[in-house]
Amino acid sequence: METTIYIRMRNRVQSPPNGIILLKDAAQIIAPETILPDLKLLQIHQLSEEDGNIVVIDIMNVIGRITKQFGDLEVQTIGPAQTIIEVVAKKKGVSIPFFLLIWFLLFFGSAMTLMNFHDDVSMKSVQEKIYTIITGKHDAKPLLFQIPYSIGLGLGMILFFNHVFKKRINDEPSPLEVEMFNYQMDLDNYVILHENKESMKRVHDD
Repeated sequence: METTIYIRMRNRVQSPPNGIILLKDAAQIIAPETILPDLKLLQIHQLSEEDGNIVVIDIMNVIGRITKQFGDLEVQTIGPAQTIIEVVAKKKGVSIPFFLLIWFLLFFGSAMTLMNFHDDVSMKSVQEKIYTIITGKHDAKPLLFQIPYSIGLGLGMILFFNHVFKKRINDEPSPLEVEMFNYQMDLDNYVILHENKESMKRVHDD
């Protein structure tokens, strides 16, 4: 009687350079306790410098290694058919001058963007007209209106990005996080399709 195991490939995992990718790193496994420890420690790939920083592990290669190692096993796969291995080197600490430079560019770049936007839509004249309509008086610098507007603009950005420094306001993802997630999914799909084309080309050349 054949033993059935269930494998669900992970979407993306990280590994140090020249690392050994085990089955437990690239997939979730359900199997009898008698073979589960050996399955988890099954080596499915050895990273090398030729691999670059992205490697795609295909489920067919994984099944081939499992059947070669364990023989009569029935493998049932669930979920994605590939796992992307991202080779991540040890991160170096960010120097203080570099951090201050980035902060300076972001701060003044954002300030210039807001100022140019307000100038394009004639926000100053609009605020003066609104102030005149409400109070009946003309003021070239309606601070009573401009100060609350500036505070509300900052609070609106905090609510939009759903973060106060590193603290999240609620569990709902921000629009920026959603866009980053969609970008990552598109990038992963491109990497997988590109790798499949390269694999087919190598097979055809052989």
